[in-house]
Amino acid sequence: MQTILEIDDTPANIDVVKGVLSPFYTVQAAVSGEMALKIIEKKLPDLILLDIMMPEMNGYEVCQFLKENEATRDIPIIFLTAKAQNEDETKGLSLGAVDYITKPICPSILIERVKNHLLLKESKDILRKQNEILEERVIARTEQMEELQDVVMVAMGALAESRDPETGNHIRRTQRYVKLLATHLKDHPRFQDFLTPEVITALYKSAPLHDIGKVGVSDNILLKPGKLTFEEFEEMKKHTVYGRDAIVAAEKSISRTDSFLTFAKEIAYYHQEKWDGSGYPEGLSCDDIPISARLMAVADVYDALISKRVYKPAFTHQKALEIIKEGKGSHFDPDMVVAFLEISEQVKSVAQEFADTEEDLEK
Repeated sequence: MQTILEIDDTPANIDVVKGVLSPFYTVQAAVSGEMALKIIEKKLPDLILLDIMMPEMNGYEVCQFLKENEATRDIPIIFLTAKAQNEDETKGLSLGAVDYITKPICPSILIERVKNHLLLKESKDILRKQNEILEERVIARTEQMEELQDVVMVAMGALAESRDPETGNHIRRTQRYVKLLATHLKDHPRFQDFLTPEVITALYKSAPLHDIGKVGVSDNILLKPGKLTFEEFEEMKKHTVYGRDAIVAAEKSISRTDSFLTFAKEIAYYHQEKWDGSGYPEGLSCDDIPISARLMAVADVYDALISKRVYKPAFTHQKALEIIKEGKGSHFDPDMVVAFLEISEQVKSVAQEFADTEEDLEK
């Protein structure tokens, strides 16, 4: 049975209300605002009937207190009072009451108004619950889509890496380096407007596609143990174009462009550009190179240095850092090099956690 709380400092008025409503509801009573708040604190009523003229804490004050409290603000309040002036009713409704009934009461009107407001509250509660369920479903579905997105990105990246079996966990390491570096730079004056939490997440998701264009490079070039000829290197450089074109083709199959695909396209196409303009495919320099690609350039080169390749042994972490430092202002964005050196221990931890095993290298 639904519970009505009657707040009135006159016991006779409480008895009248109880006589009218008790056949239909559980009716609780409080003879002061303070007593009512203690009752409400223990258990929320379904509806409150509230007198205005009470000592110490009047009805307006009780109503205002309840409406300012998140736990009680949705309880319907009906003022039940002898104050019959329009300004009194206006004030009561402006404080959040759902209705205003003047004394002496008409039993049938009181019953109908209470019933109607309880039905309205029940409908609102049902709607709110349905909205909560829908929000939970949307969140769950979004999480599923994001997980699927991550799996697809890693799978596509792994497809490219499968052409070069010595790279092992390269895509896992580089995407984590990118995230570490971007997070460290998020408050830097040059990058703070760009590196929002949403962008950093998108960069992390898109990083595995940086070498997707390798699928278009022939094995005799990709797996050659010695130095490439000029013609072979020109063909190798096309992996940036192949990667961009593959992602552009993927974009055409969806109704809207996701930010992670935009960054994936930038990274795939521009991650071989150099700060001094000596890179490829377009010979961009300095800030003309997208930030996403500059981040990947540092991450990719560091990981290539510490990894065993058919044409070189793995360098130590310290040696790799020295080479990265030498590339400051020539190969890499100077501020990114400084930041990378500052997080070098975190980078080293990632490299160790996702280090290639002999089994990886034999695949």
